[in-house]
Amino acid sequence: MTQQFQTATPREKDPAFWCAVIASAFFLLVLHRLGIPSKPMFDEVHYLPAARRLIDLTSRLNPEHPLLAKQLIAWSMQLIGDTPFGWRFPSAVLGGLGLWAMMRALWWASFSRSATVLFGLLLATDFIWFMMSRIALLDMAMAGFMALAMWQWALAWRNPSGKALLARSHLLLAGVFMGLSLGAKWNGALLLPLPGLVFALNRWEALKGRRSGLLWASREAGPVPGVSLVEAALWLGVVPVVVYLATFLPAFFYEKQPMTVGGLWHWQQYMLELQDSVKKPHTYMSVWWQWVANIRAIWFLYEEVDGAQRGVLMIGNPFTMLAGLPALLFCAWDGFKGMKGGGKRLHLLVFAAYVLLVGFWAINGKPVQFYYHYMLASCFVLAALALVLGEWWDLGLRWPTKVTLVLSFGLFIGFYPILSAGELPRKDSYRDYTWLNSWK
Repeated sequence: MTQQFQTATPREKDPAFWCAVIASAFFLLVLHRLGIPSKPMFDEVHYLPAARRLIDLTSRLNPEHPLLAKQLIAWSMQLIGDTPFGWRFPSAVLGGLGLWAMMRALWWASFSRSATVLFGLLLATDFIWFMMSRIALLDMAMAGFMALAMWQWALAWRNPSGKALLARSHLLLAGVFMGLSLGAKWNGALLLPLPGLVFALNRWEALKGRRSGLLWASREAGPVPGVSLVEAALWLGVVPVVVYLATFLPAFFYEKQPMTVGGLWHWQQYMLELQDSVKKPHTYMSVWWQWVANIRAIWFLYEEVDGAQRGVLMIGNPFTMLAGLPALLFCAWDGFKGMKGGGKRLHLLVFAAYVLLVGFWAINGKPVQFYYHYMLASCFVLAALALVLGEWWDLGLRWPTKVTLVLSFGLFIGFYPILSAGELPRKDSYRDYTWLNSWK
C-alpha cells in the first residue's frame, strides 16, 4: 500500500491559472520576430556549426561545452528547418517552460499567491530571461531545466498528493532535470548540491533528540516522510550525474574521435582546460560587480539587417535589477532573524543562492566573463523582490508593488525594440537606449 502522510495545506488558492496565462503570453511574445535577424548573432556563430556537426556526426566541434543544448538546436533544425526560427525555437520553448516552472517553484516553496504572480511578471519583464529565450545560445536550456528541477524539488517538499510514491517521483524528476541542466551548460552546477544539503539539514532537525543511528536510514521524519536520506542521495546526487553523462551519448557515434566510456572523464578535464584557456580580451567582457550594478551591457546585434537598422541589447531591467538588491538584504535579515523559530527559511535560501552564484564568479579564475553569466543569480534577485513585495501586499501596503510593476512593464515596453531586433529609425538609435557609456 502506498504510504500516506500529512502535507502542508496552502491558505490561499493556487494561482496555477495565472501562472499559465503569464507563461503563455510570454512565450507568444518571444515568438514575435524570433526569426529576425535572419543571420547568426553573437555566439550563435559558435553553436550553430556545432549543432550541425551533431546532425552529421562527422566530428566534435565546440568541445568546451556539454552537448545537450546544442543537440536541442540540432533536433530543431531537423524538425523545423535550418533557419533562424529553427535555431532559436528550443530557447523559446524552454524560456516559456522555465518561466512557468519558476513560478510554480515559488508557489510550492512559499504558498504566497501574490509573490508567485508577481515573480512571474517581474521575470517576464526583466529583459534577461526574455532575450536569452530569443537566441540560440546554451544558457536558456541550462536555466530552463534548472527551473524545472526547482519546481519538482519544491513539489516533493509539499507533496500535495500526500503519497510517498509521488514525492519520490518528484525527487527523481528534480534529479533528472538537474542532470539535463548540467548537460546544457555548467553554469548551474553550484545549485546542484543545495537540494541534497537542505534535505540533510531538515532531516537532522526533524530527528532532534533521536538522531543516533537514524539520520541515514529514517524514512518517517521530514522534509519528505517516506524517503530516507540514503534514497534522497540517490535521486538528488546519483541521478543527476548519470543523466549528465548520458547527454554525451551522441559523441560515441562521431566518425572522428568518437567518445569512449573510458574517455568520458578525460573529456571533462579537457572541457575545464578549454574554459580556462580563453584569455584574449573581449569587447563586452565584464566582472561580477558590474553585473550586480547592471552597468555593463552586451550588444548581441547592432547593424543594418533584414531591411532595417536593428539591435539587441543584453542588459537587465534598469529598475528591477537594482530594486531587488535591497530586497535581498531584507530576505537575509528576515531569514537570519527567524532561524531559531524556523520562519523565513525560504528568504534565507534565496539570499544564500544569490550569494553562492555571484560569489563563485567573484573568485573564479575564468579570465573572460560576460553579463549573461549573471542570468541565474538575477532570478534570485527577482524572487527576493517578489517575496518582499508580496508580503507587503498581503499586509495592505500595496503602492510599492504597483510602482514596481508600472516601472518594470514601462521599461520593458520602452526597450522592446532594442530587445527584440525591432526596426530602429536611425543608425544612431542606440543613443536612445544606452543611458550609460558602459552600455554603448
